Amino acid sequence: MDFMLQGTKPFGRLGLRAVRNALAGLMVVAAVSGATTVVAHAAKYAAIVVDANTGKVLHAKNADSPRYPASLTKMMTLYLLFGALDSGKLTMDTRLKVSAFAAAQSPTKLGLKVGSTISVREAMLGLITKSANDAAVVIAENLAGSESAFAKRMTSTARRIGMTNTTFRNASGLPNPGQVSTARDMATLGRALAEHYPEYYKYFSTRSFVFRGRTINGHNNLLGRVDGVDGIKTGYIRASGFNLVSSMRRNGRHLVATVIGGTSGRARDAQMQALLEQYIGKASRRSGGALIARAGQEDAAPALLALAPSPRPRPELVAAAEEVGSIVADEPETVDVYDAVVAAEDKPVADPKVVTASVVPVANPLARNDDEEIAQGDIDDGGAADAAAIMTASADSGWKIQIAASPTAAGADSMLDKARAAAPQLLAQAVPQVETVKKGKSTLYRARFAGFSDKDAAWAACGKLEKHDFSCLAIRR
Repeated sequence: MDFMLQGTKPFGRLGLRAVRNALAGLMVVAAVSGATTVVAHAAKYAAIVVDANTGKVLHAKNADSPRYPASLTKMMTLYLLFGALDSGKLTMDTRLKVSAFAAAQSPTKLGLKVGSTISVREAMLGLITKSANDAAVVIAENLAGSESAFAKRMTSTARRIGMTNTTFRNASGLPNPGQVSTARDMATLGRALAEHYPEYYKYFSTRSFVFRGRTINGHNNLLGRVDGVDGIKTGYIRASGFNLVSSMRRNGRHLVATVIGGTSGRARDAQMQALLEQYIGKASRRSGGALIARAGQEDAAPALLALAPSPRPRPELVAAAEEVGSIVADEPETVDVYDAVVAAEDKPVADPKVVTASVVPVANPLARNDDEEIAQGDIDDGGAADAAAIMTASADSGWKIQIAASPTAAGADSMLDKARAAAPQLLAQAVPQVETVKKGKSTLYRARFAGFSDKDAAWAACGKLEKHDFSCLAIRR
């Protein structure tokens, strides 16, 4: 460093010392940044930490800049559902009808079938844990007649509780350029859920539940691992990065924080934990009373409405929804992806078993269990060993896996891209394929990966992809 600065006479001795100090400072900042992980895309990152007892903002970064909320959207879907429960319009056992449009939603999903029903309790827990897009649309259509009408109610309610920079276009958070919010507004919504509906807010601590014989694991990795964290919601789409709203309570103190734009689920979680730990000691133990305006009674959902006739799903969407769940392999039997999920679809079922958060000591609070289901789009590579499942068989021989069927070729390509982004090492040697198939009057495009040497290798890859919330079937060519 001395060599580089020699001969720069305008600096002089004091100037040289100042430059050295400045460079040293930059090196410290760089070291700290490296130690705490690069947590976000610079263009997407936003964060806020709020003292929920007083409403005081303890930390803010790009807190009012427009961002895509992704599945944080479902917090508002649940806010309106809680309003309907609180007003007595619904009970936890009320059955909700599943439309073709709801069944055709993109993953993540429960795999609900057209014409079936699901209880309010199951739909609620499906949103909280699985972040199920089909369940979100089911709630929207049953409460407002259509998802578009429900989205208008979501936006109206947002304004009434102080979310001034949020517009909703759908109930799930799936990509829509007009669906925007801010870190501040999402924190406001998190506080409103806890403040207005404490009886139902407690369900955000759910880590898993049993849905018709199948255990559905949650996506919130801080639950049970960080002392005091009691919820609430994760989110991810490619345009947003990895999002999270969290709530922490310790010794009478209460924080609600938002992180948007994380580069990965792990980085987002680490950033959230760091913010919560940094500011919990600065929060007040004294509550300032009700701080969030409550939505007007007109925003509490009315009695269940008949599903609106529009938008009617295009036939190819219905066919695509069926195609994902039913593929005939070169085996004697027909395999249905969702048989285990919907076997008891319309039969009375007992309340789902729920596992809530309780902190257990672990060496690393952010370490993952290999069997743990992770959030939609989270990148959690299994390592180079997983790539061994892809052998040297050519793309035109051996076994393939199918992850989706779309009414458009672009949609199939998009699903292939998402799968490779979620498990790049696993699929590094696989050959992506889009296969066209006629189904009645509709044309579908199957999203497949080829090049697996045998059945075991193909199913092993499916097992890995299912942990990333992809439906998957192994098929022999």
